[in-house]
Amino acid sequence: MGVQDYSFLRDLQVEFKDYEVTNKFSLCFWLYLNEPSTLPSTILYQEHPDVTSHAPFLLLDERKKILLFPSLISSHSNITSWREVAHAISECEFPTKKWVHVGCEVTQDLLHLYFDGKIVGEKCLTSSLSNDMGSDNSRISLTCISGKDSQLDGYVHSSELFPILSTIENHYVKDPPVQLSIDSSSAYEIEEDSDGVWSIVGGKASCRRNFDIDVTLMDNFSRPMTEEAEVVASLVYSDDNTPVEKPVDADAALLTSYDGIEYASSDRPSKVISGRASFKLKISQLSSKCDNRLFRIRFDSPKLGKYPFLEVFSRPIRCISRNRSTRATSLMLRKSSLGIHLLNGSQSPVLDDGSSDRPCIVREAKQSPSSKRVKLGQEKLCANFKDDFVLKQANGGSRSHSWTSEDNHAHQNSLVARPVSHGGAENFSSDSENSETTNSPIFDLPSNRDPISDMVVFKYCLADLNERRLLLKEMAMTAKEEELATFAERVSLFSGCSHHRHQISISKRLIEEGINCWNLISNDNHHVLWENLVSGLQEHFLKMTFGRIRSLTHQDFNLLRRVSGCQDLVSQDNFEKLWCWLYPVAFTLSQQCISSLWGSTSPMWIEGFITKEEAESSLRSLGALQEPGTYILRFPTSRSWPHPDAGNLVVTYVGSDYTIHHRLMSLEFIYSSGVKGTTIRPIQDMLLEQPELRRLGRQDFLLF
Repeated sequence: MGVQDYSFLRDLQVEFKDYEVTNKFSLCFWLYLNEPSTLPSTILYQEHPDVTSHAPFLLLDERKKILLFPSLISSHSNITSWREVAHAISECEFPTKKWVHVGCEVTQDLLHLYFDGKIVGEKCLTSSLSNDMGSDNSRISLTCISGKDSQLDGYVHSSELFPILSTIENHYVKDPPVQLSIDSSSAYEIEEDSDGVWSIVGGKASCRRNFDIDVTLMDNFSRPMTEEAEVVASLVYSDDNTPVEKPVDADAALLTSYDGIEYASSDRPSKVISGRASFKLKISQLSSKCDNRLFRIRFDSPKLGKYPFLEVFSRPIRCISRNRSTRATSLMLRKSSLGIHLLNGSQSPVLDDGSSDRPCIVREAKQSPSSKRVKLGQEKLCANFKDDFVLKQANGGSRSHSWTSEDNHAHQNSLVARPVSHGGAENFSSDSENSETTNSPIFDLPSNRDPISDMVVFKYCLADLNERRLLLKEMAMTAKEEELATFAERVSLFSGCSHHRHQISISKRLIEEGINCWNLISNDNHHVLWENLVSGLQEHFLKMTFGRIRSLTHQDFNLLRRVSGCQDLVSQDNFEKLWCWLYPVAFTLSQQCISSLWGSTSPMWIEGFITKEEAESSLRSLGALQEPGTYILRFPTSRSWPHPDAGNLVVTYVGSDYTIHHRLMSLEFIYSSGVKGTTIRPIQDMLLEQPELRRLGRQDFLLF
């Protein structure tokens, strides 16, 4: 990706050298439009040397819909308005300030208009043209489609002309453009007022506070840009985007911190790593000293070019002093990670022990000189993963309660105990570990069937993993599926992290199917033999995965046994631990794009249920690492429901530095695509597109 890959709309010129092409062609390009000043306005014109007036090819009308016209330039045209000519029109508005792939299929009989690979407009021309043009008029071959006379402010990327059809979908995925965006979920130490304005404490050095924010440089498919790039942050006025002046004999208006030393932000750009640039900033200029004007932070990448899609602005900012009263309706924005890339790598700084150095905090809605912060201790709502997952021993277990209730208090029992580390089992740093309240009291829920209150939502956001299990257990006993879905959306909104949504949405089915499975296997006994459990689990696993794919092996059951912590006899507590790990995995395997991986035997994409240590051992041969890019897929053994990453896949691979890395695959797009009814590309193809992954490894041997 470079500056030469983008051009102004007015510089686009597509020339035809073959008459036959003008009667049957496809034109594809990526289009970025700023807000138009006048509508309607022509995007592209048709040109011919024998015709003085140009006919439109693409037109943006007053409703911001795009019209596609046929190639009908005629030297004897008596048309008074091109709107009278048969044309295809898009069903939806054309969005501005974002890249959209536009595809135009033109034949003598048919027009097709595509946005992002999907047909949004079509028109049959068989009888329309003769009525519009008259019988004595004839179509002549156009020689050029041009944007030079367009009044729109826009940009074009990767324009191509094809003499054949059915190429638009291929062109759409071939070379997408990139765009700079702000990751709002990364905001930390920023208050948002009721009017949407960010409130940041700044001013003199002793008062101003650090705040963090990330920007992403991704293509239209949320894949990070791999080339080297830098992003610069600067402070501008919100109303006209002019730079905020540096006070005389004072610090720069916007400062950035590196290794504890402050620099002017313009002097220290942030490098883009895996499509993300992180900023730790301070504002030295107060709004009150600038006629109470609001600020914005502008992020751009001058080395890549001065393009609007490589420039992004934050929300309006009101910079206040520390002594100013906190607004009652403000809400603290926290740091969280986004699953926007298939391999979700490092999103924020993480300490050596795997814990984040940024505890999640919220501000109380309270009128006081200083807002009270509610800290979560060691708990982290949205875990931010290091490039290498860090091993960490859990500091003790907890007593788990039975699913079946006593004294008819079913929903006061925990579904599963807090995970306990067993010898050799891995344990990633998570948002549940290090909890100081293992046996915390359960939350009070409304006794009626009114919508779930904001208090319950906030309690869930602030809870550790064990408390979340208790709360979801209660809710699943009484709430409907749609109520849990609404609750999941509200948790995602309040926490700023969408990763919780999936685990909440499957909670009711997980609990109900788990109870049924245990009752069928145990026959009302408190313990069952492991051999009996194996046969029952095998049957339920095949049902959960619709029986389309392979069954569990002896190796898989050995790992399940380690997860449950049982011996020859299995208690209900053991089963609950096992089930909370197995059900999210089975749910993932039931998704069509993942089931093809699990069911594939040549090659064997997923070896089965293996530990981190077994995966690492497979990547070593006679004590030496395999060549860089060799990888193995596995399910992390330390992620159990309702952890946001339960059921996700981990890629264990040999990096270019000849060390073994573990990267989490974000499957959020799979679950969301199922809800939206959209299709996704095969996971195999997306994996092989990752620059770090070159060949698939196997236990004890490799596939070449």
